[in-house]
Amino acid sequence: MDVMQILQRQIDDQVVRQLTNQIGARSTEQTETAIQGVLSTLVTALSRNAANPQGAEALAGALSTTHDGSILEDVVGFLSGQRQAANPSMLNGAGILQHVLGGRQHQVEQNVGRATGLNAGQIAQLMMKLAPVVLGVLGQLQRKQGLNSQGLGQFLNTSVQEQRQQNPGLGFIEKMLDADGDGSVMDDIAGIGLKALFGRKQ
Repeated sequence: MDVMQILQRQIDDQVVRQLTNQIGARSTEQTETAIQGVLSTLVTALSRNAANPQGAEALAGALSTTHDGSILEDVVGFLSGQRQAANPSMLNGAGILQHVLGGRQHQVEQNVGRATGLNAGQIAQLMMKLAPVVLGVLGQLQRKQGLNSQGLGQFLNTSVQEQRQQNPGLGFIEKMLDADGDGSVMDDIAGIGLKALFGRKQ
């Protein structure tokens, strides 16, 4: 099972409804499509960061010290603010995104928003909410499977490759992460339906 499949199990209907209300989306279906886009983008970006030893070590360190998977005990509670984390850094979505996306964050928000029918602000909210969940899943996997930094990088790379095999259209995410900010990456998804790009795999 790859990391996207595990994440999809965590983002159940209750979480989707909650996020729909929080970001002001038109429907849960629209939110679900956007969630798939955000998760795919974050996992791909993490895989790219972990492709070099320094990035992999930094990610493994963050998972072992901050993101132990406890967020998965009550995703709805943590995302709604009804439950507080013992370590506030665990829920610092903005900080996570800065490390994962850096200067590409704004362009990613715009492109994923345009691809999914939400605005960049709504995508930014989704990213900040979902980034801690992504790291929580990876932290839990690291602990349960005893993954070192190299194993973590390999696991992420395999997950991304499996997703691309199932849905070649997702290759546009890597182009988006390489984009120079001119927005031309949107030409690559012209004519590709949103369901084909970000539809939930059963």
